[in-house]
Amino acid sequence: MATGLREGMADIARQGLLQTQEAKLETRNKKNSLYIGIPKEISFQENRIALTPLSVALLVNNGHRVVLETGAGTGANFSDNEYAEQGAKIAYDKKEVFEADILMKIAPPTLEEIEMMHKGQTLISSLQTGTLKQDYLKALMHKKINALCFENLRDEGNILSVVRAMSEIVGSTSILIAAEYLSNVTGGKGLMLGGFTGVPPTEIVILGAGTVGEYAARTALALGAEVKVFDSSIYRLRRLQNNLGSRVFTSVMQPIVLNKAIVTCDVVIGAIRASHGRSPCVVMEETVARMKPHSVVIDVSIDQGGCFETSEVTNHTNPVFRKYDVIHYCVPNIASRVPRTASYALTNIFAPILLDIGEYGGLVNMVWNNPGIREALYIYQGNCTNKDLADMFNLPFKNLELLVVSNQ
Repeated sequence: MATGLREGMADIARQGLLQTQEAKLETRNKKNSLYIGIPKEISFQENRIALTPLSVALLVNNGHRVVLETGAGTGANFSDNEYAEQGAKIAYDKKEVFEADILMKIAPPTLEEIEMMHKGQTLISSLQTGTLKQDYLKALMHKKINALCFENLRDEGNILSVVRAMSEIVGSTSILIAAEYLSNVTGGKGLMLGGFTGVPPTEIVILGAGTVGEYAARTALALGAEVKVFDSSIYRLRRLQNNLGSRVFTSVMQPIVLNKAIVTCDVVIGAIRASHGRSPCVVMEETVARMKPHSVVIDVSIDQGGCFETSEVTNHTNPVFRKYDVIHYCVPNIASRVPRTASYALTNIFAPILLDIGEYGGLVNMVWNNPGIREALYIYQGNCTNKDLADMFNLPFKNLELLVVSNQ
């Protein structure tokens, strides 16, 4: 009797399963397992790395594979052992890393590294348009690479996320560098940046009210310095004051006012960026010659040519030189001075992007669903999809949205 009852219940359950069920719409494609490669940076004094060990653990726990070239994290003080403990494979042959489907780099790959890449690979790195050559783009196009430049990555708020993060770091670090070179230990005038009761504060002039200028001003004010900010845009100056939440001296670029401020200050931070081409040179040699002995000039804009007429490119090994007894610090890659902090900032941006590529089932769907990624993609399946680059090097331009639609 009990057996018959069980069979009857099972029959009712089977009939229920055969009835029409509520359909569940799939909102994303099936998740893909990504194969991510992190080669060691060979660019001069590039110490940052795109993914930290904890981000590797996050990716591995989500079913992705990560291969890391031995020593890739050494510059940022991450050991091979830390990555291996989090599930990364350590490769002793660079070619093994370049077999991955997605390559994560900081500096653009060299032509020799592009030679090791395989057809259809995805590259996420910087582009560095200032030193870009046509051969580089053609080599990527020939391999039909999907290339994203992280300088153009935008977040949900339409902010250039990597540029913003690195600018915040550079702005704060520039003030700490200034404090270092004001001290006697480095041949400075023996001042402590800031001030005490009864002791006048050090005077800092900041050229440019962008993100670098804002974070330089924040750090300087926090240390007790007297800050003056100059910019050609009233909008940027007003935004800086609102963001700081305090009233600081601000002025448009009036030569008389600017020159007077520079010749009497202790530190000048040059943080003027150009949207295209060379940064404007706003401080002439005769002004620098009139500055106080042992004053400090930090030209953050040196990667775009610099905004001081006396600036010359230096590096982390020999970061300063003196001209007219003024200390000049003109290192282009200031973020590599604090590579571990910079790597944490970068990995916070890159890890979610990689997870989304996996969740969306590949780069194509990710590009279609994320406008911020779409803008960063400058080569897609061997086609140049960035109009500015196409015009700059006389290359055929293909509209990315039309390419993606045609491949759906």
